[in-house]
Amino acid sequence: MSRNAEVVVLALDADEVMEPLTRDDEKRTWRGRFEPIQSQWVGSFGIGWATEFERMRSRSGLLKHLESLSWPRPESVQVLIHDEEDDCFGLWMIHDGRLVEVPLPRTQRFHAPGPPNEDYPPSPGVLWRTDARLNLPEQTPRDCRDLRPAW
Repeated sequence: MSRNAEVVVLALDADEVMEPLTRDDEKRTWRGRFEPIQSQWVGSFGIGWATEFERMRSRSGLLKHLESLSWPRPESVQVLIHDEEDDCFGLWMIHDGRLVEVPLPRTQRFHAPGPPNEDYPPSPGVLWRTDARLNLPEQTPRDCRDLRPAW
């Protein structure tokens, strides 16, 4: 399955932590590399990195990898993820040592039923604005979803 996604990482004092992630590394479970986000005004930003994923399988393990890093200021780490079918970016932050999705007002993540087997990559569901859609689907019960981490 192909679903493009953009990922932005914002974190204070994290240049050293993020530097290895700006290079390809075949040993990682996820594929790709982050690019620093530069401001047009020198020295005014520089706390962000971004990447894009073209396939769902290539991003598996990203959040586990990010939460395993030694962040100098973990309270500042914010991971923004926008899957091509999402209405807006989702937000993940470190809580008790884990990256968890932070619920955003007037949004809900909807999940399809899980695939018949593990030949299919795990799906993150879709994040939709509840105030912008007239016909929201019925939520799939938790025990019928694919519980494998999609990120």
